[in-house]
Amino acid sequence: MFRPLSVFIGMRYTRAKRRNHFISFISLTSMAGLALGVLVMILVLSVMNGFDRELRTRILGMVPHATISGSQPIDDWRALAAKVQSHPEVEGVAPFTQLQGMLTHSGGVQPVLVNAVLPEAEKNVSIIEKHMVEGSLENLKDGEFGIVIGQISARRFRVAVGDKLTFILPEASVTPAGVFPRLKRFTVVGVFKVGAELDSSLALIHVGDAARLSRWQPNQVEGVRLKLKDLFQAPEVAWRIAGQLGDDYLARDWTRSHGSLFQAIQMEKTMIALLLLMIVAVAAFNIISTLVMVVTDKKADIAILRTLGMTPQQIMLVFMVQGTVIGVVGTLIGGVLGVIAALNVTEWVAALENLLGHKFLSSDVYFINYLPSQLRIEDVVLICSAALSMSFLATLYPAWRAARTQPAEALRYE
Repeated sequence: MFRPLSVFIGMRYTRAKRRNHFISFISLTSMAGLALGVLVMILVLSVMNGFDRELRTRILGMVPHATISGSQPIDDWRALAAKVQSHPEVEGVAPFTQLQGMLTHSGGVQPVLVNAVLPEAEKNVSIIEKHMVEGSLENLKDGEFGIVIGQISARRFRVAVGDKLTFILPEASVTPAGVFPRLKRFTVVGVFKVGAELDSSLALIHVGDAARLSRWQPNQVEGVRLKLKDLFQAPEVAWRIAGQLGDDYLARDWTRSHGSLFQAIQMEKTMIALLLLMIVAVAAFNIISTLVMVVTDKKADIAILRTLGMTPQQIMLVFMVQGTVIGVVGTLIGGVLGVIAALNVTEWVAALENLLGHKFLSSDVYFINYLPSQLRIEDVVLICSAALSMSFLATLYPAWRAARTQPAEALRYE
């Protein structure tokens, strides 16, 4: 097979055993450093993608993607839901009412956001049923004043299903005995665990009970919550639906309540990627030092090739080919090992935990008890492209120096 002379010589230089073993060692070090950098970048970004997916699935599976509420309590939420459901981006609709207050039990107090839901409709917009550890969402009955709380709240108050909690509303009731806060006793009918702060700050009751606490009609609700096909389109879709319904309706979406959390994750992912990219950059600089030493070692060969008629451009291409081969091999090895590690890191960490008898991610501390990983092909392509680009750029200066070698000067002391 025909190959250009520069490519042929560059490939021979790459495979040849050098008299200077130190140069060979530096070449292997450069290749290994590049492979390690690519491997670590793919693995770390895959793990961060996994955490991002878990947060998105669990937290945004509990909180509304978007809500449509009225300026006044809504009497016929089913008619409103039918209008909203007709939008192609909406997957599910359920009624809701939100109350803020405090839960208290045996002297303990904590703030809480109470979501009033309709149990049979809530499964259309929430993952709460998949994360119940005690009781069931179906135990929320209209008029029985049951409450479903998070596991952290249950541990804090030391309560279980069947125990009583007192909900304090931030409103005062005037009685002949004076002004008192509004209180209501609830019975714990379920405990859920989804992770993060929701296990300590969220509780669920029936929409009928919320209407009574708010002194509304039994069938009135604050609005409807939506589950969307693409949650990142929530602001646009929610405001478009509210605009179609009229001026009496207001739209809200998850970016207002939890948007900062996901922005922080994306910022951390970007910064970590930039830091890890420095590992690849160091390996690329090693390629520069390797080729500089090779050029110095091959000055006599360069001079002979020049006297045989090779142009400076061809000499430059010889060493560019050599450096690029190092970059390609290192990137290929790192990419393959990185993909394998990203696809199996969850099982490997679990096996290591079983071997050591120690949990690195305890469910008592973290919202998940395993190391998640999500490999994205676009990340692999981007990382490998960056590594190859830096490897190629690292060859330019040593190759340019080789092209400037003067045959007479190089052969003077030979």
